[in-house]
Amino acid sequence: MNISEKVAYIKGLAEGLSVDDKVVNAILDVLADIAKEVASLKEDTEYLDSYIEEIDEDLGALEEEYYGCDGDCDCCDEDCDCDCDDDFIEVECPACGDTVCLDEDTDFNEVECPACGAKFSCVCDCCNEDDDDCDCGCCDHE
Repeated sequence: MNISEKVAYIKGLAEGLSVDDKVVNAILDVLADIAKEVASLKEDTEYLDSYIEEIDEDLGALEEEYYGCDGDCDCCDEDCDCDCDDDFIEVECPACGDTVCLDEDTDFNEVECPACGAKFSCVCDCCNEDDDDCDCGCCDHE
């Protein structure tokens, strides 16, 4: 039995036993109101669950279209089996150590870590472009 049926059963018992107590009748009325509200909330929850599922499916389709993979990877994992890793440059955030993926449209002078929000630069300022002996490990001069 659901809540409404249980309340109706208790109300029937109270009427069948000729319970004439005003307090019991007031409690039964409140229980009936609560049962109606719970039923309404259940309907709303079922609607929202289906709506969220639709949004999740739409988001999955957008991720697949945007990233070019099935959406199960975050395009930075080394065990990712899609080919989207080739489109990104991976750097480590100096603040939190998380891997940050950058694409060609990124401003390398001011990168913001999506994990911690720290801003940092990926531009090597320890050498100049003509320095072929640079061994800093952060540029292509090695």
